[in-house]
Amino acid sequence: MKLNSKGISLALMTSLAVSALTPMALADSRQKNKNNWRNLAGAGAAVAGYGLLKHNKTATILGAAGGAYAASRYEKDRHSQSQQSAARKRYYRSSRSYTHNGRKYYTYQGHEYYMNTSTGARHRVR
Repeated sequence: MKLNSKGISLALMTSLAVSALTPMALADSRQKNKNNWRNLAGAGAAVAGYGLLKHNKTATILGAAGGAYAASRYEKDRHSQSQQSAARKRYYRSSRSYTHNGRKYYTYQGHEYYMNTSTGARHRVR
């Protein structure tokens, strides 16, 4: 049975849309959403590649546009997650003690110190 290219393109786009929206509806964290956008960018690139191989302009354009949008959203989520992580680190550095690479950092009388947890030696950072 021979299927026409428009029918194949429509079926491919429908399956891409369903697979794209289902994981995002179930995602419960920023990392999962970020990973879903990354995977969708790859899927869009695959659809664009399929369109190029089969000389199907519709699949090529839709795949490239979908891939570009998903890549853009992935970068925005990645940047947002990075900013959130940096803000969290700044908060903990300024308000509480924390341990990093075997050193316990803390603030005392406006100066930051660290203590080497293996030797107990204390040093002023700034």
